Amino acid sequence: MTSPITTTRHGDVLIVTSNNPPVNALGHAVRDGLVKAIEQADADDAVKAVVIRCEGQTFFAGADVSEFGTPKAFEQPMLPHVVDRIEACTKPVVAAIHGTALGGGLEVALACHYRVAVPSAKLGVPEVKLGLLPGAGGTQRLPRVAGVQKALEMTTSGTPIGAAEAYEIGLVDKLIEGDLEQHGVAYAHEVADVRPIPKTSENDDKLAEARTNPGLFDEFRKANARKMKGFDAPEANIKAVQAAVEKPYAEGVQVERQLFMELMSGTQARAQQYFFFAERKASKIEGLPEGTKPREIKRVGVIGAGTMGGGISMNFLSAGIPVTIVEMEQAALDRGTGTMRKNYEATAAKGRMTSEQVEGAMGLLNPTLDFNALSECDLIIEAVFENMDVKQDVFGRLDKIAKPGAILASNTSYLNIDEIAASTSRPQDVVGLHFFSPANIMKLLEVVRGAKTAPDVLVTAMQLAKKIKKVAVVAGVCYGFIGNRMLIPRQTEAMRLLLEGATPEQIDKVYVEFGMPMGPFQMADLAGVDIGWHRDPTRVENIRDALCAIDRWGQKKGAGFYDYDEKRRPSPSPVVQGIIEDFRQKEGVTAREITEQEIVERTLYTMVNEGAKILEEGMAQRASDIDVVWVYGYGWPVYRGGPMFWADTEGLPKIVEGLKRQQERLGDGFTLSQMLVGKAEAGEKFTR
Repeated sequence: MTSPITTTRHGDVLIVTSNNPPVNALGHAVRDGLVKAIEQADADDAVKAVVIRCEGQTFFAGADVSEFGTPKAFEQPMLPHVVDRIEACTKPVVAAIHGTALGGGLEVALACHYRVAVPSAKLGVPEVKLGLLPGAGGTQRLPRVAGVQKALEMTTSGTPIGAAEAYEIGLVDKLIEGDLEQHGVAYAHEVADVRPIPKTSENDDKLAEARTNPGLFDEFRKANARKMKGFDAPEANIKAVQAAVEKPYAEGVQVERQLFMELMSGTQARAQQYFFFAERKASKIEGLPEGTKPREIKRVGVIGAGTMGGGISMNFLSAGIPVTIVEMEQAALDRGTGTMRKNYEATAAKGRMTSEQVEGAMGLLNPTLDFNALSECDLIIEAVFENMDVKQDVFGRLDKIAKPGAILASNTSYLNIDEIAASTSRPQDVVGLHFFSPANIMKLLEVVRGAKTAPDVLVTAMQLAKKIKKVAVVAGVCYGFIGNRMLIPRQTEAMRLLLEGATPEQIDKVYVEFGMPMGPFQMADLAGVDIGWHRDPTRVENIRDALCAIDRWGQKKGAGFYDYDEKRRPSPSPVVQGIIEDFRQKEGVTAREITEQEIVERTLYTMVNEGAKILEEGMAQRASDIDVVWVYGYGWPVYRGGPMFWADTEGLPKIVEGLKRQQERLGDGFTLSQMLVGKAEAGEKFTR
């Protein structure tokens, strides 16, 4: 096999080039080639300096993820040896960076004696997002070059920085305008005779300030406690950077290695790495005819300018796709477009957009009361009231005016896409696009494949999702699709537990300690207790009806399952407790002590059971898709991988045993999934 690493001479400079598409990942062949190239430079007296560069779109963008969990990942030379060999070169080595230098790629650059970059380059260490830390000296070299504070920020967040900022803090020595190779070689000539050669591992200047401020690390922990809560990797990164400050380089590297191995053997790293692949797998559609091409989408129509319609429109406007948005009344249209502008301006105020970009996005919007204006759109999404009659009426009208080949999409959360499609003469053009609220922020998009949805419609929806920066998952037609269908048994059991003796705060506490941003009742109060309520205050059949009947609709009313103060801080509600006790009396239920384990078994294990049924019925393509839905749509902690991965981690026999233990107390409609039972008995897992 030819090596992905080649060398050429330009005068007395050896140019080492990597050509390992698509992202110059640091696989075994690349690592081996780099070491051999450095040894070649050292052995050749005619070579005075070295430039390491990459072909294609990017500098080394990190480890080769295809080697994860395979023997290749552990074949020598491993990355720590590679970077040490680069730094030990007796000729100055210059990293010429374009695209991204991420993870191991940045560690290679840090081991070089100098770094030059084009202004568009980005540099970062995203290992924390895989539950790890930079394990090839990155936590020891980065603070010595970029400073301790910046090293803490970069290693614990995983967010890359631009080349201009990298230059300001000394992570890049020179910004290159023009041809990177040519200017990189010129820079290598400039530094060829500089002695001693500057080695990152020996540069302690930027550690001095941190050494006089021992409280720096605890201050950083405190300032970032909320973001890092529940995750193991950020704390390990902090400890590793702290070791760089408190210990000599060689000892700091040993601390880094030990922390890396601890993370690598933990369940969080496994969960986060599993999820990395799960997200990528979600975009693959099973059973499509080969060579299916997407339809062209030049203009999008949105029906409804409310919270969902406005949020959905913003996704397309931000991606440069013109939108025609239709409302029934001018006041509703003005209110909706006003909210969109306000949201864009709030983003601009935080520095995430320029005022020109705000005007550019709003300039692509065509607000109108004329339903017929949708006739020029290639994709039309309805975001109207969640009612089958209303949606069928809208689709019947669309069928008459939409141009041939236009895709007709429903933003329904629960309703049957096939029934909606049946109200048109073109069911093959109908698809579900379930955006999550707020639609301009939430990353998840459930793409619902109807019985007659055409393959090219599905492909278009999935590709368009990428364009508007959503993570799309294909779902089948069933009540609630994937996410909301699994939410139903959780919410049902949570309400039953209230009757049996639990409190809203007790149940929510279990969820928050599990790693969720909020529990079932906190979520209901935030979203609106009245969502899906029948709107008849005289019809009180359950606890939720009773709350809605007295205007306890959640945070928007200052009262729901909790009471709220003027800053929306919750406190337990005596009114709610009274309502619960009234229902207990009516139903002849005696309150008893509810344990945390019972809450887990009845609300989380039942979700896993429903997920297994979704797989049994073919409503999700794979278990990992279910996990993507729950991490991106409902705040399931990524360090637990998603409900199906978590079930595998807990052990499926344990899940089945817990469900059997609770079977008498579970609702009448509860049945154990045969797939779940079968996998538990066979010692199998949902995920690999």
